[in-house]
Parts: sequence; structure tokens; C-alpha cells
Amino acid sequence: MCDPKNEAPWRFAFANTGFLDDTPTARLIRQVLGAISEFEKAMLVAKLKGARDRKRRTGVKVEGRKSIAEQKPETVKMARKLARARPKGGKRSLREISAELAAAGHLTASGTAYAPTAVKLMLAR
Repeated sequence: MCDPKNEAPWRFAFANTGFLDDTPTARLIRQVLGAISEFEKAMLVAKLKGARDRKRRTGVKVEGRKSIAEQKPETVKMARKLARARPKGGKRSLREISAELAAAGHLTASGTAYAPTAVKLMLAR
């Protein structure tokens, strides 16, 4: 018997059946099994695409990384509050908002303050 670590998967599967021989029957069986495998893959891809499309029509996010607003809504709420409130008028800079968020304990997953571009994305609706 052949060692499965050193052989291709289809070689191991057909090792005792005689489908490794270069006969017309063996070639036919390998081609038919390859066509069935290709068809199954295409059907699976189509089913998954249909499921994603149905989910999107309900308004639910299907793919991609979760945004900061989805992961930490309280951080976004505080960033928006900080952007609006300034004692003597004017607007806070994105760096100032980032520093205030960090002082309040709102940090990234790596434990650092949010970058100004991340704060800008939080403020965009």
C-alpha cells in the first residue's frame, strides 16, 4: 500500500482499483469524476452567491470587516460628542479627539490611540 503523505490524493484513492493504469476505461473514469467534481464546485459557488444576495436584500452586511461603529458603538458616540462640544467654539482637531478618546480608555485592539483617519471615519455618517 502506498504512503498517503507521499502520494497525490487521487492516487491514494484509486491505488487498489486499477484506475491508475493508462487504459481507456481508467481515463474515462478519471475524466467523469473530474467533471462531477467541477460541477459540484460550480453548484456550491452558485448556492453561496444566492444566499449572500438574499441576505443583502434584507439590508444586512454580508462581507467585509466590521467597522468601528459595529464593534464599539460607545467609542463612536463619544467621538461625535467630542467633535461637537468645544467650550469656546470652533472645532476640535482629529488628533485632539483621538487623544481625548485615549484618555477616556477608548483604544484600538492593540492598545494604542486611534489614528486621525480612524476618527474621521467615525465622524462620517
